Amino acid sequence: MIEDDLQAAFERHESLTPPTGPLRAAIDRIAAIRRRRRRRTALGGATLALLAVTGLGSAQFVTPAKAPERAELLAGPTGGAPAGAMNLLLLGVDSWSGPQPPLADSVLLVHVPADRSQLYLLSIPRDLKVAVPGHGIDKINAAFAFGSHREGRQPDLGAGYHLTSQAVRQLTGVRVDAGAVLTYPVLRKVTDAVDGVELCLPTEVRSIHTGRTYPAGCQHLGGAASVDVLRQRRTLANDSQDRDRNAQRFAAALVRRVDERGVLHDPVRLSRLAADIGPLLTLSSASGSLLDLLALVPQLKSAEVVGLSLPVVRADGVPTSRYKPDPVRAPELLAALRGDRLAEWAAAHPDRVTALR
Repeated sequence: MIEDDLQAAFERHESLTPPTGPLRAAIDRIAAIRRRRRRRTALGGATLALLAVTGLGSAQFVTPAKAPERAELLAGPTGGAPAGAMNLLLLGVDSWSGPQPPLADSVLLVHVPADRSQLYLLSIPRDLKVAVPGHGIDKINAAFAFGSHREGRQPDLGAGYHLTSQAVRQLTGVRVDAGAVLTYPVLRKVTDAVDGVELCLPTEVRSIHTGRTYPAGCQHLGGAASVDVLRQRRTLANDSQDRDRNAQRFAAALVRRVDERGVLHDPVRLSRLAADIGPLLTLSSASGSLLDLLALVPQLKSAEVVGLSLPVVRADGVPTSRYKPDPVRAPELLAALRGDRLAEWAAAHPDRVTALR
């Protein structure tokens, strides 16, 4: 009886039921928007990686126990490319096991001038003594370990980046707009995605890891060989400082290769990269969305890169592996960085510019 009554009631009100076509269309539109948003996020992450991996080069091989957590930094509406000078902080981390926090053995500040003329890569030595917020004076690579440490749990790479970013900001006096934490799998995959790079070395590099010797001069290297070169420091005359310069040479070679191959404008290759390296990236943005920041890439007038290193001197009373900023030259360089005058500084100090070819 109850079922009959219910059926009769439905039949009486059937004419009031709204058509399903518009509702289905609305659901399809929402699903399409979400798919496009996810695609923008993936492509944006891959594009950042192509810039970001230029700063890697001293990180040890890393295979995280799980993919790093990433904030939803790329989704949502964008306001277009930001105006003014931009600074991106790129950190390469060394290997770690279990809860042992990693060190940031590659610290690179990428300066994009307001005129978008070219990229400037400023290497900050990993053994530089700096003020680490909440931890006194220590080497800058230790800031990442302090920040990422979580008792009994896997390190928090995002927190390590944040504390290192604070230390870099205090050291340089510039705002850090965005950045990334990188591992060797990212470097290898991106290098192989552009079919290798033409790396020019000023002196021979001998690998203590593979036994291979890389001669002075220009040579075409794939991802694995590039990683091998960029891991080396103990056989170099100036240890980690020479390794930083080789990282800059690799950066220049990768940017030129990406420009030549048109990878940034190839959605198929970018989406493939995003699928491969997305889980390995930890991204951060302090100025709008990363899509906004990535919008400045097509504005660059040149694919040429200028490599610079923060001038340092040996720190007194500590092991020789530690440095402090050169009291004369470092303030001059940092003033030029803050004033967006690195082109003038580099022209006035050609001996401080890394030869990238």
